[in-house]
Amino acid sequence: MSGRARIGLLFGSFNPVHVGHLILAEYFATRTDLAEVWLVVSPHSPFKEVADLLPDTERLRLVELALAGNPHLRAEDIEFSLPRPSYTIATLDALRRRHPSLEFVLLMGADNLPGLPRWQESARLLSEVDIYIYPRPNVELPELTPFPRVQVMAAPLLDISATYIRESLRTGHSIRYLVPPAVEAALLALQTSV
Repeated sequence: MSGRARIGLLFGSFNPVHVGHLILAEYFATRTDLAEVWLVVSPHSPFKEVADLLPDTERLRLVELALAGNPHLRAEDIEFSLPRPSYTIATLDALRRRHPSLEFVLLMGADNLPGLPRWQESARLLSEVDIYIYPRPNVELPELTPFPRVQVMAAPLLDISATYIRESLRTGHSIRYLVPPAVEAALLALQTSV
């Protein structure tokens, strides 16, 4: 152990942020060795179509609204100043330069683990960073031997998707309890302004 505060990084487009994200973040911030969890808002993931995303600044604002008053969770916009699409290793390098006294831990769903060897500079990522994995619906974990720094956590399993929330908004259905009240109000206001 380095003695440095360990910060969990939960990456996502958060399009929009929802209670599934928040429950996971709170679990990692309060039931593991992490001092805080930062929700890293990705302006453009290499795995997402830009056209499907709410504007960057709106997604960041919704995350900030969702986390207001929680001292363990923070919205992080570092990827807004990095080249796009956003690659995890580049973001990690930028965060280490900005916060040299902190140690970062990646938080990711079990569904991302099999594809991790295809990520940019994956060998470096896998050798330099601890990775905490949380379960995903209908996903079995691969053999963990190639991933010595991976630890599987018993985080709550919630099958809520941002796609479902966007579709509910599009069709005029309630999103109550799927997102925090402040996020619901902001999304409904956004919807009526377009």
